[in-house]
Amino acid sequence: MTARRPLAGRSVLVTRPRAQSRALCERLRGLGARAVVVPTIEIMPPAPGGPLDQALRRLKQYDWVIVTSANGARTCVARARALHVDLRRVRPRWAVIGPATAAVLRRAGIDVAMTPSRYLTKAIAATLTKINGRRVLLPRADIAPPELSKALRRRGAIVDEIAAYRTVVGPPRAAPRIRRVFESGSVDTVLFTSASTVRGLIRLLGKGRGALDGVTIACIGPVTADAVVEAGLRPAVVAREHTVEGLINALLMAPRAHTIRRKGGTEHAKNRATR
Repeated sequence: MTARRPLAGRSVLVTRPRAQSRALCERLRGLGARAVVVPTIEIMPPAPGGPLDQALRRLKQYDWVIVTSANGARTCVARARALHVDLRRVRPRWAVIGPATAAVLRRAGIDVAMTPSRYLTKAIAATLTKINGRRVLLPRADIAPPELSKALRRRGAIVDEIAAYRTVVGPPRAAPRIRRVFESGSVDTVLFTSASTVRGLIRLLGKGRGALDGVTIACIGPVTADAVVEAGLRPAVVAREHTVEGLINALLMAPRAHTIRRKGGTEHAKNRATR
């Protein structure tokens, strides 16, 4: 007899961009879940000739490049290739927020000098040593919060923070699909991998955010969970290791909110342990 897979019967909404969702969806399906992908954000590349291109052309001026997302890493690699800048041979050392970001750079042949033990932006500033007077390039999303650059400057670093890509929060074209997903009651779990994915879903639902009642909300880490709380919701799962695999593991270990839904709302919900 085939063993029951641990997420069998669960239907999970994946909110990250489709290009980044493949491995996550394969993992969920392998565990028995149904994965529904509706991106609540879109990543838009920078315009050629913009601040990122200019920074990459003068990369030798920097001591460190700090990349806080896999999207930022991909954008740096893509624009460097377009400009014929060999990132493997230029001066700066590279620091990243976590293993997914590091993997993008390593696939491009770039050595990663530092990854903090906790995959949080505030841990980067705390972990870097001897940065007083050092020049730091910080290529980030246009909506990234300023805490990291402020922390680095407090420690004496000279920081150039630039928008490496643009994040569209709650892309309008996703709204009809989101409405259909929740009106049909076809998901019982939502996975959030960034604060922007939370804000995107809230924007897309608008006044219909009550559709999240009785749905298990799982977050990749505390920053994402804070965005859920700010939206007036409660995260049921917060990964201790802030990676996709950590999020999956946290979901496997958490009690399951088993919800009977019908069109127009939630009939009732109760907790059932997931084995």
